[in-house]
Amino acid sequence: MRYELYYWPGIQGRGEFVRLALEEGGADYVDVARRSARNGLGMPAMMKLLEGEHVVCPPFAPPFLRAGDLLIGQTANILLFLGPRLNLVPKDEAGRLWVHQLQLTIADLVSEAHDTHHPIASSLYYKDQKPEALRRAADFTQARIPKFLAYFEAVLARNPHGDTFLTGDSLTYADLSMFQVIAGLRYAFPRTMKRLEPDCPRLVALHDAVADRPRIAAYLSSARRQPFNQEDVFRHYKELDVSS
Repeated sequence: MRYELYYWPGIQGRGEFVRLALEEGGADYVDVARRSARNGLGMPAMMKLLEGEHVVCPPFAPPFLRAGDLLIGQTANILLFLGPRLNLVPKDEAGRLWVHQLQLTIADLVSEAHDTHHPIASSLYYKDQKPEALRRAADFTQARIPKFLAYFEAVLARNPHGDTFLTGDSLTYADLSMFQVIAGLRYAFPRTMKRLEPDCPRLVALHDAVADRPRIAAYLSSARRQPFNQEDVFRHYKELDVSS
């Protein structure tokens, strides 16, 4: 099957969690909005699905995935669908639900990271909410990042199959997503992560192991991997990187 991924061009964003799974799974896919509108793709194709009255189950916002007749929205929901098809989840139901639970917790972390620079409204510029952003970022760097990282570090430590993966004895899409989270936090909050990483060596090792996987390494070195930037979910504002 050829998959169609729909997400905003120019940023990694929440679509990157899906891209990593598609890349690791060796899937045949097209990143629709990044392609030329002359070929019936690009932003017009994405907006047609978002705004089309003929769509029975319309997504609220990107990312969404077309797989045959299915149109699937929400990052965690897309990964729940792709996991068994790309061999990125355990075969048993309990194992699949556990990976999905981890992904939903990662989604919470990503939302909190976004809200450090847009704590009042996404429709406002960062400069219009800087005082609130400073307060939100101070709590995120001092309390929330340590809490999330400690949780995932403990998940790795408690895996009965060893601490290489978050669950089981093989890679899942939750491991790929955790790689993306560490990479994003390093970009957005380098001073904070320098302080916290000594306390989560298993997560650092997981990040490095994912980056070294052949398909992921090839993706990271290609033009398909867009760089982090100041329009993305993870943004670096020096004043928000509050580290004690």
